[in-house]
Amino acid sequence: MTDDAKSRRSRTPLLEAAIEWIIYTSRWLMAPVYLGLIAALGILIVTFFRELYLQMPQVLTMDETDIILLVLTLVDLSLAGNLVLIILFSGYENFVSKMDAAKGDPDRPEWMGTLDFSGLKIKLIASIVAISGIHLLKIFMNIHEYEEQHLLWYTIIHMVFIVSGVAFALMDWIVELSHKVNAKHD
Repeated sequence: MTDDAKSRRSRTPLLEAAIEWIIYTSRWLMAPVYLGLIAALGILIVTFFRELYLQMPQVLTMDETDIILLVLTLVDLSLAGNLVLIILFSGYENFVSKMDAAKGDPDRPEWMGTLDFSGLKIKLIASIVAISGIHLLKIFMNIHEYEEQHLLWYTIIHMVFIVSGVAFALMDWIVELSHKVNAKHD
């Protein structure tokens, strides 16, 4: 073997190791995104309490429909906040780093650290369907304020979310089934 070939061979593992290190550490580029989600959660909290503050003085004079709409709005904001937390926790743990601060904490959510990408996808679509359903219910509570064409589109969009959720669940079920079949053959 020539000296030139030996030199190339010894540089290749070094170059490969450097590239792999860059790719591996690039996951930290997502950390600012997760910090941004914390800010988004703060915005949801401010919006929740602003809505509560603005509506509280009228609670005694509100009719039943307005009270239900207020409660649905607050539930909607709560679900959106839960969705942000799920993405924040599981996204950070799955793609950036394990959260050492949560180890041993009795309040640590049970799903934290165990939710893989497939589980995250299902929780995400389930939350979106729930939020969409609440939004659709709020619209139907004020049905007289909407044109028929808009109602149709809101319903179609909600149904697309539901069908997407079922399709995701079905795909995950098929993949899991194929893994079981392949494991039996091995």
